[in-house]
Amino acid sequence: MTVVDTAFQEITQAQLLPRMIRLGDNLYGASFSLMKLVPARHILLKAVERGDLGPDTEIVETTSGTFGLALAMQAALLGRRLTLVSDPVLDANLRRRLLDLGTRIEMCEQPAPVGGYQEARLRRLAEVRAENPDTFCPEQYTNPDNPASYAIVAEHMAATVGPVDCVIGPVGSGGSMCGTVGALRSARPGVAAVGVDTHRSVLFGHDDGSRALRGLGNSLMPANLDHTVFDEVHWCTVGEAYAATRRLHREHALFQGPTSGAAYLVGRWWAARNPDARCVVMLPDEGYRYQETVYDDTWLAARGLRPDVLPQAPAEVTDPTVPATAWSRFAWRRRAFEDATGRSRPRRAVEAGALR
Repeated sequence: MTVVDTAFQEITQAQLLPRMIRLGDNLYGASFSLMKLVPARHILLKAVERGDLGPDTEIVETTSGTFGLALAMQAALLGRRLTLVSDPVLDANLRRRLLDLGTRIEMCEQPAPVGGYQEARLRRLAEVRAENPDTFCPEQYTNPDNPASYAIVAEHMAATVGPVDCVIGPVGSGGSMCGTVGALRSARPGVAAVGVDTHRSVLFGHDDGSRALRGLGNSLMPANLDHTVFDEVHWCTVGEAYAATRRLHREHALFQGPTSGAAYLVGRWWAARNPDARCVVMLPDEGYRYQETVYDDTWLAARGLRPDVLPQAPAEVTDPTVPATAWSRFAWRRRAFEDATGRSRPRRAVEAGALR
């Protein structure tokens, strides 16, 4: 084992796990510095154990967000080459960090006609892999090691705050919510799961469309998303998520990103409606990437957004396939996608092996 491999192995769970912070009488925040470190490290460790990630194997993945940063950090410690396929939403600060960590970035400048940038990235990823026969793709959308990695988060929650009755969190790949709730339900089947999405994301029934709120939602259906986990689903707008992010900072001194704000908006409402339930809201990453956007009043004002206006409750919707214009809620009731929406699960799903 090399010195670099030793450094990778010696990362402790304490460095990965969230701080558990009380946000109300029955509401706790699971505040991560970078939540995606949990699946990134677990997936790479399992790949090394299986022999899928040899000493000369290049790691490749498609991402425009924090999973890429987590992979870059872990690849640097492992001493492995990393190529990320991304798109223009990759912000300049994150790009600089990735490059400084030695990552090669392949940019897709144009979206695909169907599936948008995520589809374009998948196609380019397949080309990158065809060019190099010795690659490993973590496949965060399809790899069961992604949700499995969150068992340690569930254990940490229960050990820190006691029996958990509800978990509220953003949904993107499906890994964090499905994995955490699944592990908690192995001991307590009644644990509720509240998913937080954004409008015009396909995950819970909307048609794909332009989305200003990043870090949650999807243009393609991840195989790791188990719809039967969720008791209810909320959709938030970008303005609502940003305002809640600022409220979280102002009232609790938690400097988090906008996906955390969206989850906090829903979590505080759900906890107030269920005062006898011990609730945990997932807060995935810190706010440093967003200092020039979400935390800049001038930037917000130029886009007609106000950090001081926070809605009090969601609108109830009866059809999850029709996007509302503001924060909305649907009782999913642990149903399969087809049963809850009356639609077939999107055929162009990111299914297992699709990235190979």
